[in-house]
Amino acid sequence: MSDPVSPAPAQPPGTPAFATDYAAIKQRQQASWASGDFAVIGVTLQLVGEALAEAADIRAREDVIDIAAGNGNATLAAARRFAHVVSTDYVPALLEKGRARAEAEGLAVTFQVADAEALPFADASFDAALSTFGVMFTPDHRRAAAEMLRVLRPGGRIGMANWTPDGFVGQLFKLVGKYLPPPAGLPSAARWGEEAYLRDLFGPAAGQLHAQHKFFNFRYASATHWLQVFRDYYGPVHKAFAALDEAAGQALEQDVRALLDRSNTAGPHSLVVPGEYLEVIVNKRQA
Repeated sequence: MSDPVSPAPAQPPGTPAFATDYAAIKQRQQASWASGDFAVIGVTLQLVGEALAEAADIRAREDVIDIAAGNGNATLAAARRFAHVVSTDYVPALLEKGRARAEAEGLAVTFQVADAEALPFADASFDAALSTFGVMFTPDHRRAAAEMLRVLRPGGRIGMANWTPDGFVGQLFKLVGKYLPPPAGLPSAARWGEEAYLRDLFGPAAGQLHAQHKFFNFRYASATHWLQVFRDYYGPVHKAFAALDEAAGQALEQDVRALLDRSNTAGPHSLVVPGEYLEVIVNKRQA
């Protein structure tokens, strides 16, 4: 899990070394995210969705799309601000979790299965596009960025929360990548946590880009507790351990425990691990 995809099968003989099969990668990603029960972990990240909705200045009656919404953290945050929200993801089971949350709060939200790299919406359909730790995991970064810009109206805003390469989650990606190397040619999802990379990705269509480093605290009883929750419910970690033999799985667990212990700020009786992320607001140029 340099990025959360299942191990890549060997390429057929004669396949060019530079070829990247995005369709196959995406299929494995879907299976990865559909395994476990991400909502168990996703709900703990709700604070990030609320902060992002504020940073993006989401207003009542605006048309907002949450892309790669998962179980709907940014979706709910925008709906609580009386925006008209379309919540999208390519994993139907995750959207159903978001739907249940919205119904429990009496929030009117439209849920639609959609691929972040091929959004089924007309140009200039939305005032704002949000994504919390979602779009960053698309395999084709430039296509995903182009789609976000395409569905926005001139002057619209993109709000994203992306894990950084050197933060806790970025280090976790690198650790797992030692045991399960990512498919050849696949850029790291953590690049979305680099301001310079995003400026290049969105290019001249982005009139302004504001980035701020922030932290989300993972709060668990212990390193053992964190490992149990993530192995059981976080699809990419679940899949990673399932793909390794016993010896490699034990070695990965030891490495993750060491990372958790190094990152823990709570002392020996609890676990609080600050996870750095980049909060980004991109303003699309006026026509």
